[in-house]
Amino acid sequence: MSTAAVKKPAKKTTAKKTTKKAQKAQKTLVVVESPAKAKTIEKYLGRNFVVRASMGHLRDLPKSQFGIDVENDFEPKYINIRGKGDLIKDLKKEAKGAGKIYLASDPDREGEAIAWHLAYILGIDPEENCRIIFNEITKPAIQAAVKDPQPINLDRVDAQQARRMLDRIVGYKLSPLLWRKIRKGLSAGRVQSVTVKLICDREKEVQNFVSEEYWTIGLKLRKKRSKLFEAELTAVDGKKPELKNRAEAQKVSDDLEKQTFKVEEVKRRERQRKPAAPFNTSSLQQDAARKLGFTSRKTMMLAQQLYEGLALGKKGPVGLITYMRTDSTRISDVALAETRQFLTDTYGTAYVPAKPNIYSAGKNAQDAHEAIRPTSILRTPKEVEPFLSNDQLKLYTLIWQRFAACQMTPAVYDTLSVALSAGEKYKCRASGSQMKFAGFTAVYVGVEGKKEKDILLPELEAGEVVDLSAVLPEQHFTEPPARYNEASLVKTLEEKEIGRPSTYAPIIETILARGYVIRQDKHFQPTELGFVVVDMLEEYFKNIVDVKFTADLENELDEIAEGKLGKNKLLNEFYHPFEETLEKADEAIGHVELPVEESDVKCDLCGRMMVVKQGRFGKFLACPGFPECRNTKPYLKDTGAKCPKCGGSIVERRTRRGRVFYGCKNYPECDFVTWDAPHTEPCKVCGGLVLKHRFKNGRALNYCYDDKCASRVDHPINKELERLREKAEKAASGVKTEKKTAAKASVKKTAAKKTTAKKTAAKKAAAKKTAVKKTAAKKDSKK
Repeated sequence: MSTAAVKKPAKKTTAKKTTKKAQKAQKTLVVVESPAKAKTIEKYLGRNFVVRASMGHLRDLPKSQFGIDVENDFEPKYINIRGKGDLIKDLKKEAKGAGKIYLASDPDREGEAIAWHLAYILGIDPEENCRIIFNEITKPAIQAAVKDPQPINLDRVDAQQARRMLDRIVGYKLSPLLWRKIRKGLSAGRVQSVTVKLICDREKEVQNFVSEEYWTIGLKLRKKRSKLFEAELTAVDGKKPELKNRAEAQKVSDDLEKQTFKVEEVKRRERQRKPAAPFNTSSLQQDAARKLGFTSRKTMMLAQQLYEGLALGKKGPVGLITYMRTDSTRISDVALAETRQFLTDTYGTAYVPAKPNIYSAGKNAQDAHEAIRPTSILRTPKEVEPFLSNDQLKLYTLIWQRFAACQMTPAVYDTLSVALSAGEKYKCRASGSQMKFAGFTAVYVGVEGKKEKDILLPELEAGEVVDLSAVLPEQHFTEPPARYNEASLVKTLEEKEIGRPSTYAPIIETILARGYVIRQDKHFQPTELGFVVVDMLEEYFKNIVDVKFTADLENELDEIAEGKLGKNKLLNEFYHPFEETLEKADEAIGHVELPVEESDVKCDLCGRMMVVKQGRFGKFLACPGFPECRNTKPYLKDTGAKCPKCGGSIVERRTRRGRVFYGCKNYPECDFVTWDAPHTEPCKVCGGLVLKHRFKNGRALNYCYDDKCASRVDHPINKELERLREKAEKAASGVKTEKKTAAKASVKKTAAKKTTAKKTAAKKAAAKKTAVKKTAAKKDSKK
């Protein structure tokens, strides 16, 4: 009886233990790409889920070899990425003890390929319901995704594999040819080569452009005692005026002063300005470049952080925006309803259209995801401001404003167009506009980043005569097409269907890193190396740098993703003609010598005249005796301006990180230095140095360096310079405070160590005395 009593509880205990083990084994493993995302998702899923990060790709083609078996149906040879062994081991261990495994990599083709590689590593059948997809990291979206797992989309995996293998074929076959013919370390890419060609072609247009002089004539008119208003000459003898020089402009100006100006026609109408569509990847990169001065890489990095989730105080990590790699402008019904309600409550019914604004995506858009938007419009920039860095807040504000504006009514303007005659020979026009209703501009100023200014005209009627106050002839010169900047290059890549939204930032970073182009004053300019490589590719590999061929290839990759085209068919059609061309080119091309620019600077070590070389951050001077002599110096480009302190030449210099600044050539004897570009022409007021300050949004402002110059009175640059000075002082005081804090901390640590040492010593001494006393007592007791 007593044994039975003992055994029964033992059985219950065993049963409890078994149940606990079963519960532990039933946990579901969710594998995502990044730790930040894992942390946010784990909060939403609860205790029965374990969320782990794969840290991106775990398998890839080997770096040391081609890795594609062309003879065996283009079979790729994938290996585990070096350094990921421990991570793979940990994921396998987690998978072994999990009841279910869900693969939650990003909802794009690359994410699909990562899920497929994970399935292989963890021993999961890709046709099982093991893939979960969500476009935003919010509790409802994550929970809905877990309830609806799907098989891995193998067509999308094939499309990604085809892209990767095409890039490998071009990179690993063509790059060695460049090494042999031009120099080692070069690379050619399927998409990057076309991008470099676009930049080279634009540079040739700029260099070959011949500027032509032309003149326009403006007029200052007045109706009796009303304010002056502006008009412009639009026709001479019924034709558009063509004034090619000062003499022609002056002749017309003198004749206009003799004429009577009469109002011929007055047109009043209402003009609407509609809001832009919500952001997709391309438009986000363009707007961030224009308004915030961000590179594509920086924009995507910040967007990734906002998507994966940031800690909002007690709320914990929260995903702030939807998935940021998308070509869609679609918006979910839930988001639309919430946004329309918010806008109605905040701005009133007049600012919200009767029906939601619907925007169509581009003709080649995959439309797989929603547009880039806040996960909740209720999470305003002001609410999240305390928890975000400055740059994160700027980008979030831009996304929030653009999305809110896209569901608002158009801005309305009253416009006035006045046609005037000056005698029988001349026709003029004056235009005015005034905002009638702000509409979406109450939230977002628009793509161009500037609010329209009201231009007011007096009340005019047909037949009225107005007085001429001044004739203003103005000289102009035709300008070449603008060099590509970050925004215009991304826009061109999108329009010409080169690459896809997720590839724009890597393309730009690659061509900069390889030294094919440099970023100068926020514009891209090709280097000599870029020209040489493009010219060679254009002669022997026309398809590689052909815009249409590259765009067609992208469309074929889309067809693979849709299951309309086989991966191997595309690879086969591309590879064999390419291989033949490669063999012919290798025989035909001789060694290409890059032109060497010799400087007037002698090498300090060997006495040779140093030559100008092109590096990642621009030009530098190097000894032509390399590798025997490895001496290098910074390349000091003379700006043509004179130092205001000592009269020496002002030269262009670069920081260690490649940022351009300007300083006196006589440094360190003269300490003049500035971030702003100097002008060769002196100040018209005092004859001093004129500098050009460029704001982050790209706007430029010229000002005199001498702050005592009369031109500096009430100049807008004064506030900007004061702001920069305060910022520098704050940064400097912050560094000092950090140093003081660190010094105090080290003193405290030292004092604490001394105190601890003293206490330890005292304790040891006391312990010894106690031990001695105990020993003595024991001896006495024995006696």
